[in-house]
Amino acid sequence: MTPERSDTVPMGADAVVVGAGVIGAAVAYELARTGRRVLVLDKSGGAGHGSTSSSSAIIRFTYSTRDGVATAWESQHHWSNWATYLNRSGRRPLARFHRTGAVALDAPFPPTSAFVSLFDDLGVPYELWDTATLRRRVPGIDPGRYWPPKSLRDDAFFAGPTGELGALFMPDAGFVDDPQLAAQNLADAAAELGVRFLFHRTVVGIDRRADRVSGVRLADGTAVAAPVVINAAGPWSGELNQLAGLGAEFTVGVRPLREEVHQVTAPHGYGTEKTLGPVLADLDLGSYLRPAAGGHLLIGGTDPDCDPREWIDDPDTAKPYPTVGRFQTQVTRVARRFPGLAVPNRPSGTAGVYDVADDWTPIYDRTDLGGYYVAMGTSGNQFKNAPLAGRFLAILVERIEAGHDHDRDPVHYTCEHTGNVVNLGAFSRKRPVDKDSPRSVMG
Repeated sequence: MTPERSDTVPMGADAVVVGAGVIGAAVAYELARTGRRVLVLDKSGGAGHGSTSSSSAIIRFTYSTRDGVATAWESQHHWSNWATYLNRSGRRPLARFHRTGAVALDAPFPPTSAFVSLFDDLGVPYELWDTATLRRRVPGIDPGRYWPPKSLRDDAFFAGPTGELGALFMPDAGFVDDPQLAAQNLADAAAELGVRFLFHRTVVGIDRRADRVSGVRLADGTAVAAPVVINAAGPWSGELNQLAGLGAEFTVGVRPLREEVHQVTAPHGYGTEKTLGPVLADLDLGSYLRPAAGGHLLIGGTDPDCDPREWIDDPDTAKPYPTVGRFQTQVTRVARRFPGLAVPNRPSGTAGVYDVADDWTPIYDRTDLGGYYVAMGTSGNQFKNAPLAGRFLAILVERIEAGHDHDRDPVHYTCEHTGNVVNLGAFSRKRPVDKDSPRSVMG
């Protein structure tokens, strides 16, 4: 079954989800599994056409909090069994999870020891590599220590190493080959459960009765009645909250941030078409990379302090193409780590706008407006957690609409595959900002 693209807008639903990215589609799917009639609205032309399409879709477990690691580790089990999770009967191809493993090079912040402690607690498999093992397992790598990351304009960028690095290896990590297709897979699975998707529809108002949401209004004047509204609008989530008169209660801010992901030819020896090289997180130099089809690498930055951040007031005005300056910075950093990598003169890749929380930890929560929920601050490092994000929102809606006070007594979720327990209060809109977060896409 294909998601609805009719011009006929239903006048009501049990729940409206605003946003059809990978998070919104997952929320819709999980809500439908609980028996609710769900309508998804999106201003773009299809599922996953927003910031999801710019995701590197890396599946890894290096988060700074216990609940973050537990969520990512459980989500990996859904990606590994994607067809089973979706329970789809349609013929559209499925996005594929490539279990390449991931290498996180040692860096002072966050230290490898912090991840190891959480991995031991939660049962995440890992290996600790010394420099010799790193050289052997990742051919062509320069294991030099260059901390801290530096701008290309800094003469110290080209200084020699001050030592050598080891690494943390996660054998069960990897990447999803097509993030937009993954969102479409979720939309298809939701559609089979009766969810309707309406695209090219912009929400311009949030209706309420007293202290409860009662629906949304669209740019064409249509009013859609619903007792539950979930804001999964990505970079537009803050704007939607403003329409609802919300924001003052949030202790964690969320802002749109423009990011770039670049594509280059992989250096010789970094895997093959049949045996892909690992995902690599390099906080020491300020970059990350993963293999891509056709012998390429996707390269992004980890937002080190030396790089200016491109905050965006209006996501619709962001330029979708990579810039020469950021391309040269990010690719040159990876060329420092892999001397066999050529740095092209012309940038290639994509750019998108991320929905970023102050501590890069998402907000999955209710709000002070009854029936209005948020799944925001998710871009950059939550693609991998989409299956759990959808389930978290479905559980919160079920429990809170039944009268549970999540603010006073946070809901807990027991993971079906790993048995770990996630405290959903960790993603509260009223939580303290996490001071131990790396404040970057690495979360």
